Amino acid sequence: MRGNISETKWLTVTAITFTLTAISISAYALKRKWNHMSSKIEELEASLKSCSEKCASERQGRIRAQQALREEVTKSQPKSENLNLTCYPMMPIGTVHSCFSTRNGTPRQPLLVPLARACLVFNTTRVPPASLEGLEEYSHCWILYVFHLNTDIDKLWKHPSKSGFKAKVRVPRLKGGRKGVFATRSPHRPCPIGLTVAKVEAVQGNMVLLSGVDLVDGTPVLDLKPYIPYCDSIREATVPNWLTDDNLLSVASISFSEDFTSALENCWIVAEKKSLYASPGEFQSLIKQVLSWDIRSLSQRNRPHDALLKNENDELLGNASDVDDHENETVVHEREQNAIYSSKIIYHLILEGLDVSYRIDHVGHVIVDNVSHAVQDNKRSFFNYLAWKGKMQ
Repeated sequence: MRGNISETKWLTVTAITFTLTAISISAYALKRKWNHMSSKIEELEASLKSCSEKCASERQGRIRAQQALREEVTKSQPKSENLNLTCYPMMPIGTVHSCFSTRNGTPRQPLLVPLARACLVFNTTRVPPASLEGLEEYSHCWILYVFHLNTDIDKLWKHPSKSGFKAKVRVPRLKGGRKGVFATRSPHRPCPIGLTVAKVEAVQGNMVLLSGVDLVDGTPVLDLKPYIPYCDSIREATVPNWLTDDNLLSVASISFSEDFTSALENCWIVAEKKSLYASPGEFQSLIKQVLSWDIRSLSQRNRPHDALLKNENDELLGNASDVDDHENETVVHEREQNAIYSSKIIYHLILEGLDVSYRIDHVGHVIVDNVSHAVQDNKRSFFNYLAWKGKMQ
């Protein structure tokens, strides 16, 4: 019995000894491993610090080199051409594919036409799709772009003394009255850069679907920034009185001819493949929203009156000023002739390659007559509604 107890004690002591030995060995191995890892971490931290210092040094050197290069480029210009300009490397990062095929009809301000849609396509060689991650969480965005269709853009390459830059521009709301260019949003500016806001409908890959746009098709985009209400909206902001009359450029009514619906349905067979709109009915709503504002230029709005003076009897106004007895009668006759002439002029609005013809009388009643396919560049492309259908629902 004692032998069995002694043997048991010996086995227990032996087991404990082996366990302690194993623990000691494991602790030693862990200590060596920890020491090795600590040494490796210190080595990596030292390497990181060295790389960071090297990068900082290289960045400072690069900045100094860029500044020196900029100064030399400016100095190297002939004195006759040296305009004391500082140049910055800015290139378009994307292109707008808009429902507005031409400048004519493109809204004068953003968000006036909620159904006005555009697809902003970014150049993936300059802007990776990952750059757009998170944009869909915003409701609106700012877009900086170039007024690339300005007819006087060649002036920018001339010396200021020869550019013919106009300090004042005609304002539609003032019926042609002039204001300083920086008191307006005229596209004809010393630097043809535009700023607009649009609603973000969806983001997909390197594309952003926008609505409420006032951008013509093919517009080059320089930058895009999210709209942030707490700093982008100023509650106490004020504007001149001439901007407060919202009805100044609105029309009295809009009606469609009896044949318009069938003409649109015939065009839709082809147009649907490239349209950003789901149906002919939605496209017709777009037309109505666009034409709810008088989109004609100042010269177009004045044309009926000017044409009347040119084509009617040249003595019309002369008689009115010379003979007081016939003054009222002459003015009434002039207005009647003006109304008749203005109602016969056909205007054209081109949306997504469809030519919408309409008339507008002297009191602002719009009659949309017809729609047909417009002649356009075959290279022009759209990203149709079906590509965005899942994103917009």
